[in-house]
Amino acid sequence: MLPVIPPHAPFRPRLFQHLQGYSKANLAKDIGAGATVGIVALPLAMAFAIASGLKPEAGLWTAIIGGLLVSLLGGSSVQIGGPAGAFIVIVYGIVERYGLANLLIATASAGVLLFLLGFFKLGSLVRYVPVSVVIGFTNGIAVLIALSQVRDWLGLDIAKMPGDFFSQIKVIALNLGSFNIYAFALGTACVLGLFIWPRLWKVDSAFRQKLNDLSLLSALQETSRMPAPVVALVSMSLLAWALSLPVETIGSRFGGIPQGLPSFALPDFSWETVKLLVTPTLTIAMLGAIESLLCARVADQLSDFPKHDPNQELMAQGVANFAVPFFGGMPVTGTIARTVTNIRSGAASPVAGIVHALTLALVVLLAAPLATHIPLSVLAGVLLFVAWNMGEWREFARLKHFSGHYRLMLLSTFIVTIVFDLTVAVELGLVLAVVLFVRRQSDIFRIDEVARTERQITFRLYGPLFFGAVAKVDAVVATVEAAPEGTDVLLDLEMLVTLDTTGLDALEQLHKAVEKRGGHLSVVNPQAQPRSLMERSGFAAHLHAPGQSHPA
Repeated sequence: MLPVIPPHAPFRPRLFQHLQGYSKANLAKDIGAGATVGIVALPLAMAFAIASGLKPEAGLWTAIIGGLLVSLLGGSSVQIGGPAGAFIVIVYGIVERYGLANLLIATASAGVLLFLLGFFKLGSLVRYVPVSVVIGFTNGIAVLIALSQVRDWLGLDIAKMPGDFFSQIKVIALNLGSFNIYAFALGTACVLGLFIWPRLWKVDSAFRQKLNDLSLLSALQETSRMPAPVVALVSMSLLAWALSLPVETIGSRFGGIPQGLPSFALPDFSWETVKLLVTPTLTIAMLGAIESLLCARVADQLSDFPKHDPNQELMAQGVANFAVPFFGGMPVTGTIARTVTNIRSGAASPVAGIVHALTLALVVLLAAPLATHIPLSVLAGVLLFVAWNMGEWREFARLKHFSGHYRLMLLSTFIVTIVFDLTVAVELGLVLAVVLFVRRQSDIFRIDEVARTERQITFRLYGPLFFGAVAKVDAVVATVEAAPEGTDVLLDLEMLVTLDTTGLDALEQLHKAVEKRGGHLSVVNPQAQPRSLMERSGFAAHLHAPGQSHPA
């Protein structure tokens, strides 16, 4: 007999739905949105790769190939795939510990896991990660991203940054003497520009008000459509080049970006290597799933398109992560900033994501030599801005309004992410969530004595009787043992919502204590789930019928 395949999700990319009745108007919207996102993605892709300890082209080809596959095969209408800031710390740590070749193997293996998660309809499991854990590790990653950019922002002469938090602080402190004022000025100007640029062009801004009477307003308005990262990148690079500032650039550190298509290379796969990379593989898969599905949920909230298909999205992310390592790429996931840009630019379908990938490819093929002049301090400024926007810093100020359980999970996940790593942080967060949930549920369960006669004591049970609450049954046993011989016990189970096997065992122990003293145990009004478990276990057959007279 052939083995039965578990229920699996159909492979239905959202693109195929949008192509039905696709119009020229939609194409025009997608071309405009995709070109805009492609321009925005250019500095981010390079910055993410450099910060991850890779060459800038690794980020570019990840955005191109990964972004193309996510848009072609994904379960969201407007999500943009590519390298993301959340992976910077993870990728850097893997490269430091295992090497670049093993990063590629771990990424491809994570792609297989992501595909299987979607294929077997496990996309909804990500929803079980508590929001406090998500906020904790997101803010922790933002801190680590910012810390990783201090070297280039200050222009410090550090050959290679260590991977852990305290070592990074130590190395930075020991090398402050190599501080480069020009790099610091460019990076700071970049950060300030990224904050100021969009605010200048608000309809109600003072700057905009002063331009109302100028004939050049329309031209200036067109300028305002330029994404802030692109404006900062171009202007700061031109300034550094024109003044011949002594700052490190992409060209001086990496020799520039190859002007051509990436070559296909097969990583040295072996089962022994795959087994050694279980931890980084699981980390990449877990973060990729969480990040991509959270991004898809944000896209759902900001757009009027049908809700995303989480299983199809995970399958697409799996294909993308499996493919990009063969071209020297890094992990792929959903990217919130580029997805939001895509939506606000008027994207009508996944075609916009395809255009975004093609735009990036065109820029790389035609303008790669120009990237050699980009100062690394400017890219550091872009990432500092990304880190600031990535973190949900207001949640720290709101902690006082939430329970101690929430505060404990958020702060512990945040601190452990910074001090140790994301995997340990998420594991700790999930363990704490389970423990605190069990504690909360156990507090809900209670047993009240509601009536007592010479021959019978009646108890009413409330809530869930499970492994975390069985200790409360001991008080009933103690009451029975203190009662006269032959006392019956009646349990009213009308308010008992659930019963597990450990709770059933506690009731069996209560039954033995009552029978041992010559009494009988009865139950009334059981709900469906507790009644089913008691009948299937045979426990119900040993109970005394309610209302039956006590033997003389």
